[in-house]
Amino acid sequence: MAEYIVNSVHTLRTKKGLTQEELAERVGVTRQTVIAIEKGHYTPSVLLALKIAAVFKAPIEDIFHISHGTYDK
Repeated sequence: MAEYIVNSVHTLRTKKGLTQEELAERVGVTRQTVIAIEKGHYTPSVLLALKIAAVFKAPIEDIFHISHGTYDK
């Protein structure tokens, strides 16, 4: 059984009314990195995940979590 990280960055970002560019600027990455994270193509470092959690004022485990099963993206 495969394990992979899923996230709710896109949902939280749109709920907060931020563009991908605005989130990228707040956490110090490019818009392309935010896109890759939202699509599940890039797993952020712990430091970047903590920065994202701080922007959303949410526990990191509410944003990123491990999923068990088939990865079908």
